Amino acid sequence: MTTSRRTILAGAAGTAAATTAAGGTARAATGAAGTAPAGSRTGRVPTKEPFGSLPDGTAVDRWTLEHGGIRMKVLSYGGTVQSLELPDRSGRYANVALGFGTLDEYLASTTYFGALIGRYGNRIAHGRFTLDGTGYQLPQNDGDNSLHGGTQGFDKRVWDVAPFADRSGVGLVLDYVSADGEMGYPGTLTVRVTYTLTADASWRIDYLATTDKPTVVNLTNHTYFNLAGEGSGDVYGHELALDASRYTPVDATLIPTGELAQVRGTPFDFRAGKPVGRDIRADHDQLRRARGFDHNWVFDKGITARPRQVAVLRDPGSGRTVRIATTEPGVQFYSGNSIDNDGSLLGTSGRLYRQGDGLALETQHFPDSPNQPSFPSTVLRPGETYRSTTEYLFRA
Repeated sequence: MTTSRRTILAGAAGTAAATTAAGGTARAATGAAGTAPAGSRTGRVPTKEPFGSLPDGTAVDRWTLEHGGIRMKVLSYGGTVQSLELPDRSGRYANVALGFGTLDEYLASTTYFGALIGRYGNRIAHGRFTLDGTGYQLPQNDGDNSLHGGTQGFDKRVWDVAPFADRSGVGLVLDYVSADGEMGYPGTLTVRVTYTLTADASWRIDYLATTDKPTVVNLTNHTYFNLAGEGSGDVYGHELALDASRYTPVDATLIPTGELAQVRGTPFDFRAGKPVGRDIRADHDQLRRARGFDHNWVFDKGITARPRQVAVLRDPGSGRTVRIATTEPGVQFYSGNSIDNDGSLLGTSGRLYRQGDGLALETQHFPDSPNQPSFPSTVLRPGETYRSTTEYLFRA
């Protein structure tokens, strides 16, 4: 077990009634880009508006947060970041997060745009793992594998949301209780995720979870960035730097082989920074398997008690930059290889999304860790607390 990531339980993570999400109705998105968010320099309590309801009648809300020159819209459905508005070097605002304008589109999509991911972010081979001698079967929703918690993961649940504005910033506390056996996972998992916008133009995500039975946990966020503005074209010209000298190669089903391979001399070397598209079509078997980048990079820093900077993403055209710091040991860099599954994804801008129109940097423990003893452990036991933090610092 990774002790630097989990500490002895000091208090409950918070409780909330588990709400199952399925189906929904449409509600148009609001908030045009191009001008500074009103009141964005002075923190105020986030505001709420309805965003439709599920077929079972469960209401879905949309929250608007404004602070530090940032405006963010978050749905109670999946804790989804629908939009993230930032200024460019000239002070012009644009939404840099891919998303949809209606609830129905989120319900029908498998893109995970902006969503909280759990119980287990990324893939578990054959949807199976064994813990303390007991085998568990998960939904197989990615070929033979289980992806992002299964067919009804945390991205498809309605979270309890409470707003706040205090000295730490402006934000939302999102609570969800995952029942014992939900999606095949053991233990009742009580989860609290806090989104905070700070005065220095950063977005901080704090994850906290406790369990009443041994289980596995790997939480992350699946926001797709296009720093030029969503719907503006591909991100292949974005410059990316990753403080990682190794990555985890995958087999034909995108499950790690167990090797921690050196990036040196391969298209996976982003240590010095380079355009995302420079090597994306290189003749390399790993790129062919994933149709681009869809791999876990192993940070040189390892697991840390406090967030440390591990990645920088920059759009030269707009000047927008995001610096990412995390306590996690890895990141799944996904270059948006399958965004355009059927060529019909219409974004909040009213433009169609195509392959490569956004990228995700999902801070995490490694894929398939429950089946890979050499990887950092993702096991959580009663009396322990899962803690993880990722920070995004925005500049232009």
